[in-house]
Amino acid sequence: MQWRNNEQAYGALSVALHWLMLVLLVAVYACIELREFFPKDSAPRDALKGWHFTLGITVLALVTVRVLARLGAPTPAIRPPPRPWQRRAAQLMHLALYGLMIGMPLAGWAMFGAMDAELSWFGIPLPALLEPNEALGDRIKYWHGTVGEFGYYLIGAHALVSLAHHYVLRDNTLRRMWFARTP
Repeated sequence: MQWRNNEQAYGALSVALHWLMLVLLVAVYACIELREFFPKDSAPRDALKGWHFTLGITVLALVTVRVLARLGAPTPAIRPPPRPWQRRAAQLMHLALYGLMIGMPLAGWAMFGAMDAELSWFGIPLPALLEPNEALGDRIKYWHGTVGEFGYYLIGAHALVSLAHHYVLRDNTLRRMWFARTP
């Protein structure tokens, strides 16, 4: 497998980043959901919230690498070619996913600043993106949670559509993003 994308297949960097992002997103969502099993202000709950933030910022860092890697590289063709409406739907889905992976960590980071909370990423202090403003922090928190709920559906739809491409349409959509290439 080559390192960079070409006209026929995604390269190892794109494939690795895609699947690593999936693992990170599962971990981000798991941390925020599992915190509900612990009482407020307990050490395990606070630790899960901290990991939620740290992993979210890691998503932001890696999606930046992913976008930069994608800018100069070709997108492998889907064979057989999809219909124009399917291409447009795929573009919108990817735009929404990138918006989620960029917007949610930035919103969380902004929310922490607005709520005057200390921020660190793997122990490295981060500057606040906003001045303390509790009302703004509460609004960001609401939207962060609401968009986060939408993210479940978005990620689930992405997975289901890729499986439909593989098993129903029988094109190479899923195989292009897999490590082992099968003809």
